[in-house]
Amino acid sequence: MTKWVYGFGGGSAEGNAGDRNLLGGKGANLAEMCGLGLPVPPGFTITTAVCSWYYANGRTYPPQLREEVADALERIGAISGRRFGDPERLLLVSVRSGARASMPGMMDTVLNLGLNDRTVEALARDSGDARFAYDSYRRFIQMYSDVVLGVAHEHFEEILEEEKARLGHELDTDLSAAEWQAIIALYKAKVEEELGSPFPQDPGEQLWGAIGAVFSSWMTPRAVTYRRLHDIPEDWGTAVNVQAMVFGNMGDSSATGVAFTRNPSTGEKKLYGEFLVNAQGEDVVAGIRTPQNLTEEARIEAGSDKPSMEKAMPEAFAAFVEIADRLERHYRDMQDLEFTIERGRLWMLQTRAGKRTAKAALKIAVDMVAEGLISKREAVLRVDPASLDQLLHPTIDPGAQRDVIGIGLPASPGAATGEIVFTSDEAEEMRAQNRKAILVRVETSPEDIHGMHAAEGILTTRGGMTSHAAVVARGMGKPCVSGAGSLRVDYRAGTLAALGRTFRKGDVITIDGASGQVLKGAVPMLQPELSGDFAAIMEWADETRRMKVRTNAETPADARMARSFGAEGIGLCRTEHMFFDDERIVAVREMILSDAEKDRRAALAKLLPMQRGDFRELFEIMAGLPVTIRLLDPPLHEFLPKTEAEIAEVAAAMGVPADRLRQRTEALHEFNPMLGHRGCRLAVSYPEIAEMQARAIFEAAVEAGRTTGSPVVPEVMVPLVGVTRELDFVKARIDAVARAVMEEAGTKIDYMVGTMIELPRAAIRADTIAASAEFFSFGTNDLTQTTFGISRDDASSFLETYRQKGIIERDPFVTLDVEGVGELVRLAAQKGRGARPGLKLGICGEHGGDPASIAFCEEVGLDYVSCSPFRVPIARLAAAQAAARNGA
Repeated sequence: MTKWVYGFGGGSAEGNAGDRNLLGGKGANLAEMCGLGLPVPPGFTITTAVCSWYYANGRTYPPQLREEVADALERIGAISGRRFGDPERLLLVSVRSGARASMPGMMDTVLNLGLNDRTVEALARDSGDARFAYDSYRRFIQMYSDVVLGVAHEHFEEILEEEKARLGHELDTDLSAAEWQAIIALYKAKVEEELGSPFPQDPGEQLWGAIGAVFSSWMTPRAVTYRRLHDIPEDWGTAVNVQAMVFGNMGDSSATGVAFTRNPSTGEKKLYGEFLVNAQGEDVVAGIRTPQNLTEEARIEAGSDKPSMEKAMPEAFAAFVEIADRLERHYRDMQDLEFTIERGRLWMLQTRAGKRTAKAALKIAVDMVAEGLISKREAVLRVDPASLDQLLHPTIDPGAQRDVIGIGLPASPGAATGEIVFTSDEAEEMRAQNRKAILVRVETSPEDIHGMHAAEGILTTRGGMTSHAAVVARGMGKPCVSGAGSLRVDYRAGTLAALGRTFRKGDVITIDGASGQVLKGAVPMLQPELSGDFAAIMEWADETRRMKVRTNAETPADARMARSFGAEGIGLCRTEHMFFDDERIVAVREMILSDAEKDRRAALAKLLPMQRGDFRELFEIMAGLPVTIRLLDPPLHEFLPKTEAEIAEVAAAMGVPADRLRQRTEALHEFNPMLGHRGCRLAVSYPEIAEMQARAIFEAAVEAGRTTGSPVVPEVMVPLVGVTRELDFVKARIDAVARAVMEEAGTKIDYMVGTMIELPRAAIRADTIAASAEFFSFGTNDLTQTTFGISRDDASSFLETYRQKGIIERDPFVTLDVEGVGELVRLAAQKGRGARPGLKLGICGEHGGDPASIAFCEEVGLDYVSCSPFRVPIARLAAAQAAARNGA
């Protein structure tokens, strides 16, 4: 019989850390901590399998679940000496989510569950503190009403703020027990007003309401968005953790906090976090009160006058430091911890692998190798390749003038400039218009995740280093400044007040996530310098990986940048990008307008020295590394002027009538140019274009070989081949030009001629094409378009709808469609190498920089991937991880 509930507590547990798929990350780690003998409040986990059942069976539960939950509640009571719903032996519980992948703040939590008008009196009696009891009850009403009953928390915040103002109180902690009782009455009246029924008093009803709310929160828009951004499958589901409450709000000997065993921004090996005296967990992350530092060193660095936990609670602090160190050594990774101190006694509520910036991930991995905790192979696997993108963004120039308008906490590193927006929807609108935005909020909530993703950076006036904004921004690699308390946001007026100045939506500001500064206007930025930790990880990655990593580049600047990031050649040089220069476009247009071959050759002769110079510089930069040059690919009409004014200007420059130019443009117009007269079809129709480009390539190879002393072996790539005879026709012209150049130069040139596999027919006929081609490069951008019959330029209008409706899991233009396009790649690789053993295989579409796609390339046995310069480090690390997982 299926077991749906697993208990933990009292020094033992029914699960462990290896059960995270079934118990979720939180439940598995709670069980593991219990097994280690750590102080964990007793509880139980309802498995992720129940979540799957819940959604597969009309949001209902397995028949035996209620009985198992009742038995588990009895076990909690036996361990704690209490009983759920019994005022004489009061047991209160928390109800929390726990997916197998951490989703901080995305799903729902309910604390203090089991309180009602009778049990609150028992809590006051047992604790000897009526103020604490009624504070806990009002928190429960507020949280349960919001999470379970759907009464927005703003209603309760409004009541609370009005009452505090009326009573002359500034802080929640200033309110007395009697004043809390009056506020509770107002809260309950608001619930009845909104719902037409009173706040539930039955603890059992409360519990099942909370369990249902947690399972339902798996499908909230914010959770769905988070899963999409972090590639978390929907069918994983969440577990539910029910745990005996411990209270951090039982006076000055109680506290609650969040900590990381190392700094999640820098990776420094120092305890990092915050705590609040006389508070519950949500107070720390919600930013309602300003937290205090854990260590005395951190307090001094922050310039805080509030005591650190080290000073205020030395015994609990010492116990916590010992547990934190033990958990990090046990898990062999940096841990994110939640804890509560109830009347001087420390309780551990959570441990999980801490989210960290890319900089921190590198340092932690390298340091843990040095400390003997992990191997170099494990270090390579520890760093998310996509996160390296964070290291490649600009930072503020130290010499720049800074007009500082506010200072907050440096919550997530990096710097960003953009226009002020005050809502997440506005941030998305700006991004759709290709405008950069800074999302400015009093505090963010999980509902803001789409705006945080769309914005360049996030600025909040409330919240600490472990607030929602800080944790989510670090996970996204977005710069964030939190807790900028000197700034005032007025949503209604749409203003940000800063040091006597007023800024409005659309005004430009810059935030510095390294210093916490908020600056007026745009500020000069610098490219980052990569750390020694980065170099170490890359070195270990290069020792591990099998595939080479090249770059897509056609400008010297891109080629040099890619080399600095470790590119091992050029996998795609798109020659058409070189034709749009002002000095060249006229000659290109002359060639297109020419009716006779001799006139086209005359125009092409003007382009020859320009192309030769381009290729020579690329060959020299790559200094003997392979360079793959694709012959002209796009249809000719793309080079012609579009507007009447442009046509008139070009006609005048060329000395031809505007009508003739217009007629030629119309004659070249195609209804579907992506499938039209382009690629090798141009070379078949106009062989002289391919001959000019081949001559430029070979002459440049000769010159570069002489200047660098490194022989150049150019790889000439013929695009869009579908029929072997197309390749044979073009290759014959390339070979003839090569012979001519070798004879003229008096030297031998080694070179290769290959093709892009970007049509399904080419993949199916790869064995016959391989008889002529010396290499294949998979052009997966076009191969995806032609396999799906989808235009990449138009697909955005419906692909997201497809993804939301479960028709596709990922955008196939971002991550390779392994089942369809990937199957064609696999087929072409097998057939190609079957016909030509040792055939060189690579990929040069955008997928060459996508870690998931790179893993597939390793599986298929490609020789290299090629990607944009700034993604080269990502590809190097992803290729190493793929090789390590494949046992290379």
